Amino acid sequence: MARATEKTRKLVQMAILIAVMLILAFTPLGYLKVGAIEITFMTIPVVVGAIILGPAAGAVLGGVFGLTSFIQCFGMSAFGAALLNISPILTFLVCMVPRILMGYLAGVIFRALYHSGRTKILSFAVSSLSGAVLNTIFFVSLVMLLFGSSDYITEMRGGLGLLSFLAAFVGFNGLVEAIVAFVLGTAISKALVQFLPKE
Repeated sequence: MARATEKTRKLVQMAILIAVMLILAFTPLGYLKVGAIEITFMTIPVVVGAIILGPAAGAVLGGVFGLTSFIQCFGMSAFGAALLNISPILTFLVCMVPRILMGYLAGVIFRALYHSGRTKILSFAVSSLSGAVLNTIFFVSLVMLLFGSSDYITEMRGGLGLLSFLAAFVGFNGLVEAIVAFVLGTAISKALVQFLPKE
């Protein structure tokens, strides 16, 4: 009976996080677009879920993030639309794989740090920061792997070396995402772990 109650509690928490993600995804709060700059804050509920519910939940929430990102490619994101025009299948992989891996690994990192470290707050902070950082690294790496030789990316590079292009491509976006995820992810997940019932 207790196990069934625990499962129900986790399903309810997962449903709430998914609802929050859907609200974020289809309002300016989730995908902030300023000219050519696109910044996402969707990593925050993914990391929060990975921390309070575990790596598997983080992977599922990462999948939801990936699906909303793929939907953005249909006219809501100029960059996503360009990739979709090149290859819908590869674009789907670029949207999904990095986010699922990010969610899973954020949960793994949290569990490893939380159970081994004396400073518990560090586990929340590192896991929250890792969500944004891993999302950026995995996403950009897969874009370059699958689309790096395309005319679109070649034109974007404009003769820049790979490192210079990557710094320009993700520098500001990645920094803002990392700071926001670090601050909000840490605060929200720490509060929820203390507030939510353990049984």
